[in-house]
Amino acid sequence: MTLAGAGVTGLVTGCGQNTSRPLYASDHHVADYPTVRAVNAMSELLAEKTDGRLSIKVYAGGQLGSERDTLEITLFGGLDVNRVNAAPLNSIAPMTVVPCLPFLFENEQHLHRALDGNPGQYILNSLQGHGLVGLCYYDSGMRSFYNTKHPIRNPDDMKGMKFRVQNSDVYVSMVNSLGGDATPMYLGEVYQSLVQGVIDGAENNWPSYHAGRHFEVAKYYSLTRHVMAPEMLVLSMHRWRALSDSDQAAVMESARESVSIMRELWAERVVEARKLILAGGVEVNEVDDISDFSNLMKPLWERKSTQPKQRELIEEILDMRG
Repeated sequence: MTLAGAGVTGLVTGCGQNTSRPLYASDHHVADYPTVRAVNAMSELLAEKTDGRLSIKVYAGGQLGSERDTLEITLFGGLDVNRVNAAPLNSIAPMTVVPCLPFLFENEQHLHRALDGNPGQYILNSLQGHGLVGLCYYDSGMRSFYNTKHPIRNPDDMKGMKFRVQNSDVYVSMVNSLGGDATPMYLGEVYQSLVQGVIDGAENNWPSYHAGRHFEVAKYYSLTRHVMAPEMLVLSMHRWRALSDSDQAAVMESARESVSIMRELWAERVVEARKLILAGGVEVNEVDDISDFSNLMKPLWERKSTQPKQRELIEEILDMRG
């Protein structure tokens, strides 16, 4: 079944109120990526809890388009489940800006404490006022900059360079504040854009840097670890309301149980990707002083967290540092 073009229309019109059909899900990552495998694991859990009545059919590899495109489809009910990074949600649900702020999280342990605790749950709950049900968070690792020209050791090394970013005001402001030229772009276009010199670099985690083959072209990977914005698994409110109370509980439980599976898969994938990238001849470097980067983010934090509740969540997360 092809879901491009007219196929998307078939998917949308076929949703209706038939609650016994599979939940249709989208992910722009490839089929063996940890997020896709985690949603498939969630599907198995859901089938067990509902005696096979409910499961999830995942369309991976960007078959339905970019995260922004599939998010719009999900909002109006044409798609049931969507795995998206928190960044594309920023323009829809203001609380999702918080976990996307650069240099907010110390490490993965701090990230997990925040997302598994009150701040994370509040952000998930906030989606319900915007046509979505927040199911859970998946890891997206520590994002760092890579490029085709030279190592980045301080912000001056970014001046005049074009970096691909997600379609997010936070990411655009971040790169521009560091002296680079932010270029929003669909992930699937990055490899060719690096080859053709349309962009000089991008920023992402080890697995995505490897899975997209970007390391073959952009041979310099600088460990700024600037953002740890999580992946978020969301469900269309249209589909949620069509489910019985017991099926809603089964969906929520299955999603939460899939988190530990995803984290284990993610940890394994990071180790594997790093090994393959280093074997591919990439030059990896630490930055001279991370405060040179993080200090430039203070005005961005102030501009992007204008609501009192956003600032409250930020303080709560900061207080959870180890």
